[in-house]
Amino acid sequence: MSFEYTEEDGRFVAKDSDGLEVGEVTYTRDGDELLVINHTGVDPANRGQGVAEELIRQVVEKVKNEGMKVEPVCSFAQKEFERKSEYKEVLKQ
Repeated sequence: MSFEYTEEDGRFVAKDSDGLEVGEVTYTRDGDELLVINHTGVDPANRGQGVAEELIRQVVEKVKNEGMKVEPVCSFAQKEFERKSEYKEVLKQ
């Protein structure tokens, strides 16, 4: 199944082909240079399809493009940042 990913105010959302929301990652801004990822969630029926991973990747691309850093607070985001060395460049030290 393919999903569409869009950015909304303070979050990225994944929607299925029917336009139903199946996942989200939410964040807050801490000043002009830091995004804090505070929640990642995917509908149980859509888990295991890479939705959450793609949502985190979308946030990483956003901060790269905007010259920002990320502080992953939610446990899933923390695990993604530990697993993916390519995300280290945007990780808050």
